[in-house]
Amino acid sequence: MARAFPLAGLLRLRQIQKDQAASDLAVANARLNDSGVRQRRARTALGAVSNEATDTTVLYAIAAARASSRSMLAELEALDCEHREARDEASAEFASARARSIGLEKLEGRHIDTVVGGELSAEQAQLDEIASTGWHRAAEGGAQ
Repeated sequence: MARAFPLAGLLRLRQIQKDQAASDLAVANARLNDSGVRQRRARTALGAVSNEATDTTVLYAIAAARASSRSMLAELEALDCEHREARDEASAEFASARARSIGLEKLEGRHIDTVVGGELSAEQAQLDEIASTGWHRAAEGGAQ
């Protein structure tokens, strides 16, 4: 029976951490994309405000709409900056988790190669013993 990889539990933990970090990175990317979409919509809305002022009331309404849109755009840009920072942090955490996992995966691969090599060596030794025993029996039988 093959020996189990002694660090299998730690490897599973590292893989779970890597999967969690990948999930966090995906969420951060989705938030960043959503922020970009909202920012484009705000820019479009700002561009759609009419410039035609027929009287002072309309002029005040246009000014208020532009000010509101600019304020919303500034808030969205700040939020976008926060989302970029969160995405960068999530990306760094994913890279770190991946690096920790890869090292253990390589160790597991070497362990498997060693175990398989040992099993093949033991099997070859058994086959050699069987062949040697058969050869000796044939040699003894032919000598009598």
